[in-house]
Amino acid sequence: MDSPSPSDARGLAAQLAALDDAELEDLLRRRGVSPAAPWRDFFDAAEGLLEQVSLDRALVRLPRTALVALAAGSVAEPQRAALTALGLVRPDGTPYRAVASRVRELAAARPDAFRPAPAPSEPAAASDVEEAAAAERAALSAAALADVLLAMLTAPLTRTGVGAVSAADRRRIVELGAVSASDELDELLAAADMAGLALPAEREWLVTAAGERWLGSSTPARWAVVAQAFADGLPDALRGPGGILPPSAWENTHPLDPDWPARGALLEAVAARWGLVCPSGAEPGWARRLRTEGRADADAVAALLPPEIDRVYLQADLSAIAPGPLAPALDLRLRTMATRESRAQASTYRFTAESLAAAVGSGETAETLRAFLSEISLTGIPQPLAYLIDSTASRHGLIRVSAGDGHTRVDSDDAQALATLEVDQSVRAIGLVRDGDGLVSRVTRDAVYWTLVDARYPAVAVDAAGDPEPLRRRRLAPDAPASTHPHDRLLATLRRARETDTDAAWLGRELDAAVRARSTIIVVAALPDGTTREFTLEATGLGGGRLRGRDRGSDTERTLPDSSIVSARPA
Repeated sequence: MDSPSPSDARGLAAQLAALDDAELEDLLRRRGVSPAAPWRDFFDAAEGLLEQVSLDRALVRLPRTALVALAAGSVAEPQRAALTALGLVRPDGTPYRAVASRVRELAAARPDAFRPAPAPSEPAAASDVEEAAAAERAALSAAALADVLLAMLTAPLTRTGVGAVSAADRRRIVELGAVSASDELDELLAAADMAGLALPAEREWLVTAAGERWLGSSTPARWAVVAQAFADGLPDALRGPGGILPPSAWENTHPLDPDWPARGALLEAVAARWGLVCPSGAEPGWARRLRTEGRADADAVAALLPPEIDRVYLQADLSAIAPGPLAPALDLRLRTMATRESRAQASTYRFTAESLAAAVGSGETAETLRAFLSEISLTGIPQPLAYLIDSTASRHGLIRVSAGDGHTRVDSDDAQALATLEVDQSVRAIGLVRDGDGLVSRVTRDAVYWTLVDARYPAVAVDAAGDPEPLRRRRLAPDAPASTHPHDRLLATLRRARETDTDAAWLGRELDAAVRARSTIIVVAALPDGTTREFTLEATGLGGGRLRGRDRGSDTERTLPDSSIVSARPA
């Protein structure tokens, strides 16, 4: 590969300097430049971006269409704008010499990656049976993702150092019945991430505020949000003149990217899971509209799904049976007071003292529980369930947890309950010790409260005035900042250098680069009589205000004062 030429470096440096901060930040981010890069000015930045390691990092991520255009030596729109924004080609569309050289080397090693892909064929239309199966898969995926998000609200998924969900949390989600295999979790999280329903925050996956709102939507509406976001979030390489490329063409779009096969396979799996493609490769009608028109048609999917119901059967054995798919909003409310035991076309829920206590702790009362259950029940409220509601609500608040001065206080009118807490090994972690008529802990109030709730004590959190304060055991992802600029410091350095740069400084950098590369350059020097003359020199040294080199014309050593040099360019 050719070394970056001084003229290329200067041209790219000028191109970089002309960008505004947002454009320059985007270029540095997409080129994988470290915010700690030791660049002093735009000339350093240009040289760094034209080095082989930096070029390889950019080239392997390019789509096939861009690679083909670079190999042709002249890039037309629409690739020209994209490649110019990456600092790989000049504004006229010609690649920089170092880029062209590296492309030739890669094309010699991988000629298949630089050939145009055959035109993709239109997928066949799905049959009625295939469309029905695709709609069912989409509904099941929406329900599965809802289960995953609900589980994440109270216990975020832990991420390993490489970003994958931990094995323990994978097992937890499988045991909850949200997915049948851990691989399905990756596909659901990929869809949730693209739709902004969940996001990876440091070492956890967290539900967003949009994800919490999504949970209350109907199944067709849930599908439409995910399907639309999936289509809108696909890489540009998967788009063509007629919209999104058919999934069968996705695997050939990034031939040099070692990560693309796995990513492309994941995108195809997500598309299949949400009913956008059939296992046979056929395409449902709603998927065709989304692919060609960019519009998610929720009505077409809803027409093939069983209608959602708003009533359940409450049984004397403390169970509730939904004889069809329960409306999501009702399902969410019911699951705050009962544990779901099965999920199918007919789902089963189970009321327990613990599940009702959790509901009361979250702000429900015996009256609100009875009102809700009476509204959705086809059989009224059986006497055993009514008794359990009343007894659970009456016991609620037996133990009060409040924040004190630097500690948490636990009080109760039942002395025996406090005595039991003192010796209960299951709550030893919060360090409760006797303090007068109550107990105190150095742990925060919320942590003490949830520890007691998990140990099945009828606890209630109270505020400074002693009034009950319902707590929600939910953690949402923090609002994302409007924008992040990790390269701010580097940009400031480059801008300061640009303000003090002169043509002489640029020329000095070019001469220095030529000496370091021992390259041959054509130097235009001003003579004492006011004329100029060109010298073809093999640059050998620069210092003391003079350029030294071997004159190719006379085969002699020549020394030129820096002050007399007007310009320099590669020979």
